[in-house]
Amino acid sequence: MSAAKSGLQTEILHLYRRALRMVKTKPESVRPKFRLYVRYTFHTNASKVNPRNVSYIEHLLRQGKKQIEQYEDPAVKDCFVSHEMVTWSMEREILKKCWFGKVW
Repeated sequence: MSAAKSGLQTEILHLYRRALRMVKTKPESVRPKFRLYVRYTFHTNASKVNPRNVSYIEHLLRQGKKQIEQYEDPAVKDCFVSHEMVTWSMEREILKKCWFGKVW
């Protein structure tokens, strides 16, 4: 059984789910770009921040909410995916193949 989540952890999970729901509202052809943007942003921010730095985590939550509100606008039809994001995604896929023998 997993431990109960803190209020901040719950907020972060809600924001992540909201971001993934936002991806589903975008045109089918650009959903992979939005999904990569969301995954990359959450994973890189999570790896950079000290879990005890509550004020910075709260700052990232506020910033994330504002970004998602902007992307939820129906007028937004595409997003920018940098070379760094694509490389990050490819490296993760290669590692998964090496560790598990398949891509999830």
